[in-house]
Amino acid sequence: MATSRARRALLAGATALAAAAAAVAQERPESLLPPGFSDPAPAPSAAPRTPAPVATATATGGVPMVQPLPTPGGSPSPLPSPSASPSPMPTPRYEMPASARRSLARVGASDAFASDAFGAADGAYLETLMRRLSAPLPSRWLSIALRRMLVARVDTPAGVGGADFAAERAWLLLRMGEAADARAVVQAVDTDRITPKLRQVWMQAALATADPAGLCPLADAAGNSERGWIVARAMCAGLTGNARSQPLIADLRRRRVASGVDLQLAQKVMGAGLNSRQAITIEWAPVTELTAWRFGLATATGVSIPDELYATVGAQVAGWRALAPGIPLAERAVPAEAAAAMGVISSAALVDLYSALGDADDMPAPLTRTANALRDAYAANDARARLDAMQRLWDEAETPAARYARLVLTAHAAGRLPVVDGDARADRVIASMLTAGLDRTAMRWSGHVKEGGDAWAMLLLADPDAIGQRPGGVVGTYAPEGPLAERKRQLFFAGLAGLGRLSQGDMEERASSLDVRIGAENSWTRAIDRAARERQPGTVLLLAAVGMQSGRWSGIPPAALYRVVSGLRAVGLDGEARMIAAEAIARVG
Repeated sequence: MATSRARRALLAGATALAAAAAAVAQERPESLLPPGFSDPAPAPSAAPRTPAPVATATATGGVPMVQPLPTPGGSPSPLPSPSASPSPMPTPRYEMPASARRSLARVGASDAFASDAFGAADGAYLETLMRRLSAPLPSRWLSIALRRMLVARVDTPAGVGGADFAAERAWLLLRMGEAADARAVVQAVDTDRITPKLRQVWMQAALATADPAGLCPLADAAGNSERGWIVARAMCAGLTGNARSQPLIADLRRRRVASGVDLQLAQKVMGAGLNSRQAITIEWAPVTELTAWRFGLATATGVSIPDELYATVGAQVAGWRALAPGIPLAERAVPAEAAAAMGVISSAALVDLYSALGDADDMPAPLTRTANALRDAYAANDARARLDAMQRLWDEAETPAARYARLVLTAHAAGRLPVVDGDARADRVIASMLTAGLDRTAMRWSGHVKEGGDAWAMLLLADPDAIGQRPGGVVGTYAPEGPLAERKRQLFFAGLAGLGRLSQGDMEERASSLDVRIGAENSWTRAIDRAARERQPGTVLLLAAVGMQSGRWSGIPPAALYRVVSGLRAVGLDGEARMIAAEAIARVG
């Protein structure tokens, strides 16, 4: 009974963390420092109410065949909650030696993290954190670190099944724009161990990667009565040239399982199979929203999706589009830049895309201009000309996300520049290098940038060899410009404090003068501090993402940045902590 009460309290507490993180400065203890620096922490408050159940999708009439995509600024679409004791879906039996079977005690697709990344954390608590997390995240570097953890081969926490825990991780990856990694995670589970929850996420991952054939291993499973899987069986029959595909299509129409563009796209997929004689025309005119089904099947068959439909979905779909080989390169350039800003693709991958565009014929003039400027940024005759080319790329961007994406694009070109004393563009040069983690390369500019400027602040935060503490006056030296100068000063202080670069006395003094209440406590601060103490990097990353739930960097409380940076540093993610602290300076303003 006590265990049951503790479990309910954990779930209730997980639901309250996002709200607590946004209100990190509401509580006002006497000390502005975290517990341990001065007085003991106050006793935890009572656990909040248990959240309402997550809505469950059904296969009844009027409901989409698959989960709709998140809308711009909206909350993520819900997945069905697992049953009390979810059982694997029955699938065709196959012979496999015991040595080749994969255990559900440890599921994942990479070795990027230690298998005990979640320590003794409760599995249902972790799933609740993932389910309630809004994505994409505002921080490129936090998103990169979270992706590496979610795709890693980690131990299944207590209280959840390995297949369901993999499903929750993959669903979060999809919402982050990481379609390929989501597919890798779901496919790390043997098909005879698929649960209903994982089956649904499997479909989402296959559609997000524009791989309808990826549905076929589960399509014939008994009990797959949802409309999406019924149509998938017909598609898979068509892809293999099975003569029964046409009767299946007729049956779909008769039973009104699918209609309109959803059925047309399914027929288009069948038309790609052997001995197909179908010629299908896709009618987008009546369609008012884009779903994963429509995105996946259209992209797989080379059908162009109208731009106005892309406007109905969330930003994560840019990550799906950027890596979809069925979409022409010219149409992937803009989403690829958005994906780079989110952390879905690397600077090198973005450069490769524009290099291919530069070598192609009949490219739109804006893309050719960008490709040529990027070539000049790498290969112009002198450093000044290369820097001028970078500036042209930076100045073309019109939105904050686009401006940051162009910094990602020029990261390695910036790293090849010789040091230039006193150039006003040094702020963006340093920010550009740090988008790709080129911290040691960036440190060559230390001493050659304006003291108190953004480049100077970013170098102090990103320094990989910093030893000991800085004098408190370094915070006052920082003199950013612009309407958000005060917020930049607060974030700079929070980053330095979180990295352990300030003494206790200096932290107290600067926290007071800048009104950054890094000692304020709530359920989120207690949770991330506890996870850091217990050396749980996976849990810390999830809670860090919860604490940074904002559509823009200027909306992230500096006290939350402090907890994120200090928590990551405490569990050995020092590099990520430094890059996130520096990213805050680059992206505010």
